[in-house]
Amino acid sequence: MPANAPGSQTLARGLTALQAIADAPSGLTVQQVADHLGAHRTIAYRLLATLSQFRYVAKGDDGRYRPAAALAVLGSSFDNNVRQLSIPTLRALADELGTTVSLLVAEGDQQVAIAVIVPTQVYYQLSFHEGSRHPLDRGAAGVALLASMPPRPGERDLVRRTREQGWVITHGEIEPNTYGLAVPVRRRPPSPPTCINLISHREDVVLGGKDAVVRAARELSAMLH
Repeated sequence: MPANAPGSQTLARGLTALQAIADAPSGLTVQQVADHLGAHRTIAYRLLATLSQFRYVAKGDDGRYRPAAALAVLGSSFDNNVRQLSIPTLRALADELGTTVSLLVAEGDQQVAIAVIVPTQVYYQLSFHEGSRHPLDRGAAGVALLASMPPRPGERDLVRRTREQGWVITHGEIEPNTYGLAVPVRRRPPSPPTCINLISHREDVVLGGKDAVVRAARELSAMLH
């Protein structure tokens, strides 16, 4: 379609902005998007508002826009349907450890569960389900997702340590008396930061499951990379 065809300029700018955000690991501000488009800040703001409305991008607390869940859904055929590919590994892990495991992605300043697997033999289930959302700066999964991103000014020491060691354990940051273990899953941009998360009321289950979760994350990283 010719660039000067009626109605094509807005679409072209929107797609260009979306691609620029997808290619920017630390996200882009409104002004950076405007500069990339060679357009006025007001135009960039309107485009980003529309993309946010349809959940293709999300604005973080730092004012930067990053890819959101709808972009992953749109690209699911290219991404080989990450949720479906991950379920066998997550199922095996949940049954091996006897506790709930999940796959989460970063969406703006939140963490979102896109797959939650409860072990086949379970007598007590923690309250956690697909679509659950929590702030990105809380819990093991949030820390692991932040550790998958470039360093940010003022980030927690725990995020830096997680980036170095490749896993993190937290206690009571989201649910009282609940332990969390999370390991980043390495994926190529523009895929959102992703991690495997294990939750349990028992510290021994989390500590004893670390190696298995690390192996599962490596398996998914190789599969999804």
